[in-house]
Amino acid sequence: MADQYAQSGEDARPTETPMSSAHPVDVKTPAIPAIRWAEPPEGPVLVLLDQTRLPGEETELVCTDAPALVQAIRTLAVRGAPLLGIAGAYGVALAAVRGFDVDEAAGAIAGARPTAVNLGYGVRRALTAYRAAVADGAGQELAGAAALAAARALHREDAEASARMAVHGLELLDELLPGGWHRILTHCNTGALVSGGEGTAFAVALAAHRKGRLRRLWVDETRPLLQGSRLTAYEAARAGMPYTLLTDNAAGSLFAAGEVDAVLIGADRIAADGSVANKVGSYPLAVLARYHHVPFIVVAPGTTVDPDTPDGAAIEVEQRAGHEVTEVTAPYVPMSGFEAGSGIAVAPLGTQAYNPAFDVTPPELVTAIVTERGIVSPVTAGGLEELRSAPRL
Repeated sequence: MADQYAQSGEDARPTETPMSSAHPVDVKTPAIPAIRWAEPPEGPVLVLLDQTRLPGEETELVCTDAPALVQAIRTLAVRGAPLLGIAGAYGVALAAVRGFDVDEAAGAIAGARPTAVNLGYGVRRALTAYRAAVADGAGQELAGAAALAAARALHREDAEASARMAVHGLELLDELLPGGWHRILTHCNTGALVSGGEGTAFAVALAAHRKGRLRRLWVDETRPLLQGSRLTAYEAARAGMPYTLLTDNAAGSLFAAGEVDAVLIGADRIAADGSVANKVGSYPLAVLARYHHVPFIVVAPGTTVDPDTPDGAAIEVEQRAGHEVTEVTAPYVPMSGFEAGSGIAVAPLGTQAYNPAFDVTPPELVTAIVTERGIVSPVTAGGLEELRSAPRL
């Protein structure tokens, strides 16, 4: 059995703790502050946990203007769909309160990563608040305060959404897999590092763990930049979850051995028809899950559903630098004079690399989409539209 290779050698059921779906939900404070607004004497700043340095060290990155935030987004120091939305809103607020060109900052931040729809949503939300204040005659200080209030509201709402998704997701797992003791496979990173709360798909697995229903969390290492091994394993270890790391191309053997009960992933954009863009490698997992009759569940906030993107073909997929494939680097190790592209070569000089950051899974391969407003299953355009207009459950 594959469990013999687990990071935690024991699969004993932990003591079950109660978890209720009654209102209001229990909003957890993340153990890891992935993002925070600070106001030191020298002026307001946006402080990020630099995720490129995990798990080697926990280092904060201080952004004083929009270009610094754009650089942090592009280098994946801050990442994950919900958190990018929060960062985008705070970035607009930062430009406003520091007296920079707000429209210019908003445009630069929104364009930093094209696939993640939440980034643009967060930017627009803070920008709308800023413009409304200006239209009402507010000066720079009050308009900046309005943008900051919008960013803080989005931050709170995302924490609440995370808690609700955990409740809905665990209820769905219990319905699909009665009796609990789940073996869950996840891809990329979807925990507190991507959220104002405890995450999306990871939050569901964490809820199962706390209730004594998680037997094993299978963690794909996840290209590019190994965000599963560097980040998800890091979060699972901190939470005391039983987890096992595997290479992406080992997932098929797990399915064949009957070791996977459900697949839980997040999403960076969900098209109007239910097509899901997520970290590259998600689509083959969906194909494997369908062949092996395993539920393939997407957990994402309602803001990730983009009604303006009609289908998967309309989703722009970010292409990343080839050196992430042709070279091996340790991004969290400080090195004097280190620059991108100066790692250890694992391919001949001049090798071209295909390195998409995401792939797109069609709706017919998705068992369910879980949001803070409820669950869509089967996944259809009509079901998603109905869910978008529904009150939070």
